[in-house]
Amino acid sequence: MTRGCLILFIMLTLPQAAAEQLTVAAAADLSFALPEIAAAFQKQTGNTVKVVFGSSGNFFSQIANGAPFDVFLSADRAYPERLEAQGLAEPASLCPYAIGRLVLWVPRGSPMDVSAGLQALRDPRIAKIAIANPEHAPYGRAALEALRRSGLYDSVSAKLVKGENIAQTAQFVESGAAQAGILALSLVASPAMAGHGRYVEIPDSFYSPIVQAGIILKSSTHKHLAREFLAFLKKPAATAILKRYGFALPPEATPSPR
Repeated sequence: MTRGCLILFIMLTLPQAAAEQLTVAAAADLSFALPEIAAAFQKQTGNTVKVVFGSSGNFFSQIANGAPFDVFLSADRAYPERLEAQGLAEPASLCPYAIGRLVLWVPRGSPMDVSAGLQALRDPRIAKIAIANPEHAPYGRAALEALRRSGLYDSVSAKLVKGENIAQTAQFVESGAAQAGILALSLVASPAMAGHGRYVEIPDSFYSPIVQAGIILKSSTHKHLAREFLAFLKKPAATAILKRYGFALPPEATPSPR
């Protein structure tokens, strides 16, 4: 057997490293950006990412009750910090990865003048305004904060309808169940919603920064891969996707070299 054939034989007969699958619980505002990031991660590493989307607060409760996730990507940093304090997450693994933004969104054909910003919600033709449930969705809490700071809360509170998460909130407006919604820019910037309505960004001075963070769960059986994935969120391949969907980057998530 020639030397070249021997090397090829050894390569073919050596056991190959099996691809792994990471299970990620992710905030619903990542519904469009994260699948693209997961695909880029798989292309680079050969490992797959299974993503489950929902509200951050509900995931917090599920994780506290033993849900088998490897990584939690929250729409705020408070829930991951609480998991770490309770000993349910890997110490020092918290990773801020994005800053979310709020918008006022109305369906195509709506008579509302969104250029007026939140004050457009005074329009008497608006019967329902959709927001995410503030009890477990950080975007819902930010929406309430914006309504209060703009002086609108008392006049519109009776019109509020609450989605289980920010993605369901967007569905309320798209379906006509609400005439306007306070949504995540990352959703309305997606191809799926582009052209289906109009929006205006809500000034970030109206609400506390929506600093989103991920963390590795103590129960994960793929901690090394989870660390690799969180590090990937800071790489240009991932940050470019996040920015395209309207996210800003926190100082801690400044892109690192490839």
